[in-house]
Amino acid sequence: MLRHALVFSLITLITGCAGLSSRESVEGQGDAKLWQAHKAQVTALDGWQISGKVGIRAPKDSGSGTLFWLQRQDYYDIRLSGPLGRGAARLTGRQGNVLLEVANQGRYEAESPEALLEEQLGWRLPISHLLWWVRGLPAPGSKSRVTLDASSHLAQLEQDGWQLQYLSYAEQNGYTLPERIKLHGSNLAITLVIKDWQPRQLGQ
Repeated sequence: MLRHALVFSLITLITGCAGLSSRESVEGQGDAKLWQAHKAQVTALDGWQISGKVGIRAPKDSGSGTLFWLQRQDYYDIRLSGPLGRGAARLTGRQGNVLLEVANQGRYEAESPEALLEEQLGWRLPISHLLWWVRGLPAPGSKSRVTLDASSHLAQLEQDGWQLQYLSYAEQNGYTLPERIKLHGSNLAITLVIKDWQPRQLGQ
């Protein structure tokens, strides 16, 4: 009986850890199983429309403005407007084909959004990671340190030199999604306040 109990305990442990990436360390108040269930649900979202406000502090540009973000699977349309130093900006495209339009400056193309933003605006911002971070998830493919709140959602995230704080969440269409996020990176700090979430699961 003892041997069977030990085997069962081991199987339970392995099964429980199967959803945890070896690149993700989890701590905090939340329950790891609830966190995995939440991750699975929100990861399935591959479409959304977001509107809100953004505050940016950078060496060359600081200010606040409005944010509009349309996501359709791997295609994105991200618009920033307001007193953001260099004027309104719109980033559209998908990996390998990205276009940045800056008011009164012109149109710029590159293979990655990160390269465009750094070259034209001086911002070192991991857009590819933001696709995950904005949903309250660590980006796959690199190590992350996750701190859960009492509801088993992200409270803090450390990944690739960035520190994120998730200050509040909102319920929308059965999903719990971030409402207020603070991001701190090298020479760049961003406060994101999402006033309207419209999540969608578009399918394959």
